[in-house]
Amino acid sequence: MESVWQDDWHLARAYLAWQAELGATDAICDAPVNRYDLPAKLTKPSAPPPAAQAAPVAAEPQVDPVAQAQAMAQAAGDLDALQAAMGAYEHCELKRGARNLVFCDGQPGARVMILGEAPGREEDRVGKPFVGEAGQMLDRMFAAIGMGRDTPDPARAIYITNVLPWRPPQNRDPSAEERAMMRPFVLRHIELAAPDILILMGRVSAGTVLERDVRITKERGEWARVLGRPTIPMLHPAYLLRNPAAKREAWADLLSLQAKLRELT
Repeated sequence: MESVWQDDWHLARAYLAWQAELGATDAICDAPVNRYDLPAKLTKPSAPPPAAQAAPVAAEPQVDPVAQAQAMAQAAGDLDALQAAMGAYEHCELKRGARNLVFCDGQPGARVMILGEAPGREEDRVGKPFVGEAGQMLDRMFAAIGMGRDTPDPARAIYITNVLPWRPPQNRDPSAEERAMMRPFVLRHIELAAPDILILMGRVSAGTVLERDVRITKERGEWARVLGRPTIPMLHPAYLLRNPAAKREAWADLLSLQAKLRELT
């Protein structure tokens, strides 16, 4: 048969074209090949050239939340700028679950500034500090010595804010990390409000500003100095609602505050 293809080239070419029409597109050898046999020695694949290797991913720089809070607080030139800076601060997770940033209430420029702890449910809803039941108690306390948040006279007005501007879930105590983050804003708030006297209302408030554990029932009424101004820790109105017998100590502290205001006049 082989001689036939050798003798008639045109016939061989016709058979080849016929096979191509049938779909035979690959030629094979005379001897079979076992393509499942592995070579005696596998060749190791060569490493990709250096240019093809992925470049190492640079680690993101670590941000110190307290240092950033200090920078943002110090950059605020007035109370409006401070409120905007606190609203732009993204490191406190409490912000994610709060309805409002609770900044202040009362009269800027008042002689007395009250620093509470953190907003509750009503404060978060309204966006102002001390508007719930504890806030009503606070108003009654200061009305007893002729002072109030709605009084236009700075000599008899009070200015109110909190350590934290966002409500903690279930009104839990703020964590040490949350208090440390917000402390630079608190200190700057005191500087910008520039009161004659600062009241640290409750254990969390006193501990945050004084940077130590405070036993509020033991240390209430003891005068100290913060940022160059007289400062007094007092029992929180919420504590007085739970412990009515402590109102006598709260009244003594209010009289001490009244005497200090006269002394500074």
